[in-house]
Parts: sequence; C-alpha cells; structure tokens
Amino acid sequence: MGESTEQSAASATDGQAAAQAGSVQGEGRTGRRPDGATRAAQSTGAAVRGRIRAQRRTPARPRLWFELALIGVSYWLYSLVRNAVPEQDVIAQRHASWIWDLEQHLGIAVEHGVNHAVDSVTWLIVGMNYYYATLHFIVTIGVLVWLYRSHPGRYAAARTVLFVTTGLALVGFYFYPLAPPRLMTGGGFIDTVKVHDTWGSMASGAAANVSNQYAAMPSMHIGWSLWCGLTIFFLARAPWVRVLGLLYPALTLLVIVSTANHFWMDAVGGALCLALGFAAARVVYHVWVYRLPRTRTSPERDLTVPDEWSLTKVDH
Repeated sequence: MGESTEQSAASATDGQAAAQAGSVQGEGRTGRRPDGATRAAQSTGAAVRGRIRAQRRTPARPRLWFELALIGVSYWLYSLVRNAVPEQDVIAQRHASWIWDLEQHLGIAVEHGVNHAVDSVTWLIVGMNYYYATLHFIVTIGVLVWLYRSHPGRYAAARTVLFVTTGLALVGFYFYPLAPPRLMTGGGFIDTVKVHDTWGSMASGAAANVSNQYAAMPSMHIGWSLWCGLTIFFLARAPWVRVLGLLYPALTLLVIVSTANHFWMDAVGGALCLALGFAAARVVYHVWVYRLPRTRTSPERDLTVPDEWSLTKVDH
C-alpha cells in the first residue's frame, strides 16, 4: 500500500545528508557556484584597488606628446576664460578701494611708497617691467621641463598642483573683478609700463584691448612663482639652487608691487590658491607631492593584471 512512517523519515534523512555532502564537495568549485563567484569578484576588486593605490603612489611619467597637448590646451582655455570675463569697472574699482582701505587699516599699505620709490630708478623699474612680462612663463615652463626629465615620478602630482591652482584663480577672476593699483581711481599709483614706454603688462598698451584688465585677484604671478620656488627648494640638490628657489617668489612679490600690478592681498590670494592645489594633490595621491619617489619603482607602465584575478580552476 504506502510507505511506513519510519521509511519516510529515513528517506528524508538520506536526502538531507546527500545535500549537505554535495554542498561540502562543491565549496572548492568557485568557478561554478554563485557564492564562490562572489568571493572571487570581491578578491578581484580588492586586488584592483590595491594595484591602483600602489601605482598612484608611484605614478609614471606621462607621455611627452600628451603633456604638450595638455599644457597647450590648458593655457588656451586659461587665456580664453580669463579674458572673456566681463570687465565690470564700477565693481572692480569698489573692490580695489575696499582692499586698499583694509590694508591701510592693517598697516601694510606700502604699495604706493614702493611704487614711487622704485619708479625713480629708471633701469630698475624697466627691468622689473620685463621681469613681470617674461619670467612668469619662462621659469614656470623651465621647472615643468626639469620635473619631467629629472623627477618623472613626481611630475604628474606637481603638475596637478599647478593646474588646480590656476583653475581656482579663474574662479577668482570671474567672481571678484579687481582693479590693480595702477588703474585704481584716485590711488595715485604710477603705471610704470606707460610711463617708461615698455611692455610688461598684458593690461597696458595695445594688449589692454584683448586682455581683462581686472583679473588681479588672486595673483598668479605669486601662485606660479611660489609653486616654482617650493618645487626647486624641495627637489634641488645644490644648496645655492634651493636658495634661489626661495628668492624667486620673494623677488616676484617685490616686482608686482613695484610695478603697481597687484596689491599685497592679491599675493595672499595666490598663495591660498596654491595651498588648495597642494591639498587637492594630497587627496589624489595620498602623500605630500614632493615625497613621491623620484622615479617609478616598477618598470611597468600600464595597469597590469594582478595575480588575484585568476580564479581557482574547476577540477573535473
């Protein structure tokens, strides 16, 4: 007729035992079972993240053609955005008056005296005009080339600092138009480029028609020169070269004040942008820029497949 109660219970017990045995035997077959696949995927993801972190801490030198294209496009965009900002004369003059009043209140409003004193020495002020117009680009490009050739492991991170700093400056140019001292109404400053008939400011003479005259806050002459100076100081070996690295931003500060192209506070703004640039690079590379290895420790250039990617083979 039908199975007895004991036989039914025995059959159920045998079925459970067989299922358990099958589960134990299948544990090693990670290639077939969903739970094994999940574990493999997790280990693969962890391996990839670990490899990316390792290669981020020892970055390779980018390809030259890519860097040249990146720098060219970046500077073109920088000039385009900087000069496309509407020149708001009333607001720019108001901001200049506010900064000048603040500096006088703090007792650091020495720009007027420095401007007139240096202007009285013709050869000195003419030299500063050309310094302002040329070294800003020459030294920065020179340091970039030196980094690329001699410190390939640090180049990408240091370049990131410079790019972030410049990007932040563009935000300042747009939202805080500021008349430089030489253009401030009633300031009594001397526009040394016009007086001595030299070229030394993109916002004086014929260049004023194609350049934003109120892109003064923050000062990228200070942001870039300070970046150059710190890079040279931390990475150069010869002591006298390191000293020159520190003197360069200090001399640049004297030049931008003497030529009445910037207030002291513009320099503070440039230094702040640079500090944020270093902070951004610290977030990306998880280490102080200049503590990265000079050259990459691994000869591998591209992201390689870690050993953990390979799954346990299925035994037949």
